[in-house]
Amino acid sequence: MISNIHQQIKELLHEIGITGEIELTTPPKPEMGDVAFPCFQLAKEQGKKPNDIANSIKEQLENTQRTLDFIERMEVFGPYVNFYFYTSTLANMVLTDIHHQKENYGSSAIGTGKSVMIEYPSNNTHKEFHVGHLRNVCIGNTLVQLYRKSGYTVIPVNYLNDFGAHVARCLWGVLALHDGIVPEGNRQKWLGDVYAEASQKAKDDENAKQEIAEIQKKLEAKDPDIWPLFLETRQWSIEKFVELFEELGVEHVNTFYESDIKEKGQEIVDELLKKGIAEVGERGAIIINLEQYNLNIALVRKSDGTGLYLTSDLPLAEEKFSKYAVDESIVITGTEQNFYFQQLYKILELLGFDKKLTHIGYGLINLPSGKMSSRAGNVILYEDLRDQIYDRLLEESRSRHGDWSEEQILSVAKSLTLAVLKFTLQKHEAAKVVTFDINEAVSFDGYSAPYVLYVVARINSILRKAELVIDYSSVDYSSLTEPEEKTLVLMLAVYEETVRKALEQYNPSVIARYCFDLSQAYNDFYNNHSILNAPSTPLLQARLSLSSAVKTVLQSALQLLTIETVEEM
Repeated sequence: MISNIHQQIKELLHEIGITGEIELTTPPKPEMGDVAFPCFQLAKEQGKKPNDIANSIKEQLENTQRTLDFIERMEVFGPYVNFYFYTSTLANMVLTDIHHQKENYGSSAIGTGKSVMIEYPSNNTHKEFHVGHLRNVCIGNTLVQLYRKSGYTVIPVNYLNDFGAHVARCLWGVLALHDGIVPEGNRQKWLGDVYAEASQKAKDDENAKQEIAEIQKKLEAKDPDIWPLFLETRQWSIEKFVELFEELGVEHVNTFYESDIKEKGQEIVDELLKKGIAEVGERGAIIINLEQYNLNIALVRKSDGTGLYLTSDLPLAEEKFSKYAVDESIVITGTEQNFYFQQLYKILELLGFDKKLTHIGYGLINLPSGKMSSRAGNVILYEDLRDQIYDRLLEESRSRHGDWSEEQILSVAKSLTLAVLKFTLQKHEAAKVVTFDINEAVSFDGYSAPYVLYVVARINSILRKAELVIDYSSVDYSSLTEPEEKTLVLMLAVYEETVRKALEQYNPSVIARYCFDLSQAYNDFYNNHSILNAPSTPLLQARLSLSSAVKTVLQSALQLLTIETVEEM
């Protein structure tokens, strides 16, 4: 919506003789207007003072025959021509559009005819699902929604590393440390325990390291001595991942497995050797010298003939684009793999691969007291953190709502738990390290999920109490004149541009920040002006319409973060 308003102002400026690209900005303070036109470039071109240019433009605009009905007045502040909008006219434009489009408000068609594949969370079988995976899921889920809202065809996929050295280590632990005896219960968690135990046992044990290496060779050869155990234990991991993905709202259209493509990767390594891109290194390992690109030496095959991540990721890139006709492939992993993906993409380029490949890295997650203890010993487990938050919110819901049924209390606590996890991990830019403070995350004050969700619940309560059926297409907005009302309308007007910004930057935190800022603005409005006791019926209807529009946009923005709202809190 705001882009449409800007376009009309630009056309008006063109009509008075201003040529070239016109850039409009937002003034730093509301009292300085709603939109500003900086005159620095014009002053430079004409050799005049910016303030003189600004005054001349203001005079020409005031004398032009064509006006824009949403512009109340214009003022000059130094080198800027600042435009002030009528709140009522702006409200009529923005709120009518929101009530007409409903959940489609903020959508665009910039991606029409284009498609993108998003690979996430790229987790490993035979390991536990930790909060790093959770952050990956949150970012991936939101990118899927951002692309869809922008008109793209989205192909969300996963790539399970089911064939790496960690699998061999885990299987060795099952056989050597547990005699192949598997306990009942959460077998995926048990595999994580075994992996951690095996890693510790093999740390200084050369015999164990050799036995693990032999299992790795057998795996890559699909040796019948180890293959059935591999398939069985892998299935335990997959079943648990499916359960967790369903809980977190992840929908993959396909899953790629390293075990299916590793052999093809070895063929590509041979091709790299034939083309002279790769060479034989120390003790027979196959390497690619990328030093001329400041990317060091890349190892694509170990000296014992087994593969590495690169050995598998090379055919994975080819498999993706051969299976799906997409314009871009996005991969989300931890920032510690940033350099690795630079190497991978350079090798693919040297092979003649000309597809658009994007890597998004995210930072680590810690707690204020350090890393949470877990069965694996060095990771914060998703289910452990989830259950801690759930217990806190369950207790809070019970203390606040003694009149609620147990079913309602459990349902709200579950929804709030997922909201807290998703919002907290997305309110920071992806590359930043996150300190997950549980007290801050579950607080109803400050930059938190409960704060935002409470605004939606508050609006629900207001709309219920009003008991009015309003025809939003015929609301009279002339009574909306307060600055807090104008602030809200302007914030609603920039929603589509906010979605576009988040998409362009691959940055879900833009949406999280928007949710919080809009919620804050609504609370300012609510605390300063009566809604249900408005002095006139037209004002009551206008404020209910404004409140309903805020709810619609907040729910839409939260849906981009795959966060469900609750009716009441």
